[in-house]
Amino acid sequence: MRWMLALTVLPPLFGQYTLYTCMITSKDYVVGAKLPPSGIFLKPSGGDWKHSGYNHPFIKALDYDPRDPATLYVAAGNGLIRVRGEQWKILTGNDVTELLDVAVDRNAPGTIYFTHTRGLRATHDGGATWTDVSASLHRKYSEAIRVDSRKSGVLIAGNEEGIFRSENAGKSWKRAGAAGYQVLHIEQSPHDPCYWLAATQSGGLFASTDCGVSFESNGNLAAGQNIVDIAFDPTDAKRIAVAGWSFGVAVSDDLGKTWQFRSVGLPSTAAWSVAFDPAKPGRIYASIHEEALFVSQDYGRTWARDGLLGSRVFRMKFVPEAAR
Repeated sequence: MRWMLALTVLPPLFGQYTLYTCMITSKDYVVGAKLPPSGIFLKPSGGDWKHSGYNHPFIKALDYDPRDPATLYVAAGNGLIRVRGEQWKILTGNDVTELLDVAVDRNAPGTIYFTHTRGLRATHDGGATWTDVSASLHRKYSEAIRVDSRKSGVLIAGNEEGIFRSENAGKSWKRAGAAGYQVLHIEQSPHDPCYWLAATQSGGLFASTDCGVSFESNGNLAAGQNIVDIAFDPTDAKRIAVAGWSFGVAVSDDLGKTWQFRSVGLPSTAAWSVAFDPAKPGRIYASIHEEALFVSQDYGRTWARDGLLGSRVFRMKFVPEAAR
């Protein structure tokens, strides 16, 4: 019943989407030289890659509000940036730098959270004012945050000491798992909102089946290794892909019980990010360190270069075009 209820609230698939990337062209770059095109590159449905906005050396993540997909919120080195086409506006002051992740609360208009090297912050008025929401966390350096898709103010975050959960918009936190591991990324299944995955440094993958209250080691993928990105297939409730620095890309067709390594045809096994195309079943993208962005039409069994040569793509996100 839980799965059926979750499936009824999924957005319609097979519409038009633009793929956005947070990237830097770093291959052969020398400090002090002119920065090659970096920042946000996008690829509209049926279109080609193009650079969007400013040349930026440090953009780690982005998110959008489904009520207004034309507006992006970007975690950057110089603050939280609101992006509307070619118009960029920094919404934070000079007291925060090196932002690492961002999440929009789908159930609370104007509420956005971000992580940075000294904690977590929140706004409830679209970025006009910000408050620190990491006071009860012992270690502040935080790389990951997500908001529960079902309920406003329920947060899952990851820092140097593991995974933490808040039920009151960050006023207080409880440890949820992965104690002692640096958490690098967190995702919630779009099919079953009680199923979460967290990627860690040296600890492999951690999973929650109780709505993020507790996380346990997945145990059967990359234990002792670094996993840096997680993607759920919007078209298949049991398919997951992850990216890592030692194995490249791995895909599971049974909700993480077993995994198949899908890096044959890639130039290396140093993968930064991975994403499923919601409009094209079978299509998956992967960023390979300072090589290019690669695309597969068969869930990673074969790969082809798709562009962004010499890049590191830290995050990818498909954004619906319907409201544009």
